Amino acid sequence: MLNANTPIELASLCPFVYATYPVEHPFMEDPGDRVAAGALAAVPRDWDWVVDEARRSMPRQLAAFPGMAAYYAASDAHLRARLGRGLAGASPPAYLPHQRLTLELPEASRASARRLLDGSSVRIAVLPAGAGEPWLYPSAASWELIVGALLRQLPKAAVCLVGKLTEDGRTTTSVGPGVVERLRGLSPAVLDCFDLPLTDELAVVEACDLFVSPHSGFGMAALSVGTPWLTLAGNRWPEYFYNGVPFYSVLPDPERFPCYTGLGADLPATASDSDGEGRRSLSMSADRVRADLDELLEAARMLIEGRLSYERALASHFERLLAFHRGDRSRIWSIDDLHRQYV
Repeated sequence: MLNANTPIELASLCPFVYATYPVEHPFMEDPGDRVAAGALAAVPRDWDWVVDEARRSMPRQLAAFPGMAAYYAASDAHLRARLGRGLAGASPPAYLPHQRLTLELPEASRASARRLLDGSSVRIAVLPAGAGEPWLYPSAASWELIVGALLRQLPKAAVCLVGKLTEDGRTTTSVGPGVVERLRGLSPAVLDCFDLPLTDELAVVEACDLFVSPHSGFGMAALSVGTPWLTLAGNRWPEYFYNGVPFYSVLPDPERFPCYTGLGADLPATASDSDGEGRRSLSMSADRVRADLDELLEAARMLIEGRLSYERALASHFERLLAFHRGDRSRIWSIDDLHRQYV
């Protein structure tokens, strides 16, 4: 079962998923008098196992998304489990941790991506923002700095801008006005791949040597098509999905650019970024981008050249994340609790 307002077509790219049940139910807001059970009418009642995610038992999450509590109450009443209930990422039912999820893209989408990128020796996909508010992501000027530096370091590279601006009820990419146009103006090697069909956009990412973005759910899809993820990390959550693919999270200086507040706490921000482009999260500010640009460029080189193995990526990431949290292991979380092998 998936929220109907999410890209449920991703499930069709998983050969082990036989059916998907989209649920039309308000998750962000209190459903009020709307009957949550009605949203589950098309979902079969009887299953061997019913597996939820851990957020159903997190009071802070349920408070932030009031509709979720109503959904869980309705699903508890509707679904019947022959063998039992569990939580994703743990047993029961039988669960093997640390497995690699791979999305199988249509060949037509892959062929389209090959045609687009034909002749480029190095290919980099860039997602400038996630789906949060625009102040949570780097400004246009910061992205001009990053993309310009990548092109100078890799003069034969093609840079594919990916994201979604079309309003269709699902999440969109929160880039400010003119960002895509400004980045395209840097070089003919910067390609606008915004608003392609989802499988075509993922095929572009799959055909790239590197995916660069701030923290975003789309980054986990990039890992699931085998493309290394270079994250300008910060804001409310660190990265927590490890999929057998090399990655690197550029962590900000916790003293100058505090972040990782989670839910229920204000995220430190400046009312006016030093580049004159308005309010900005400190960890996404122009000063932070300039401070960490050299590290980002070196990480890009390592990932593109294949010099950072998955195991080295994990060890380095958790070592740096533990230092960020001043040795507090309780602040670190991951799917499958994989981090416990390293901290």
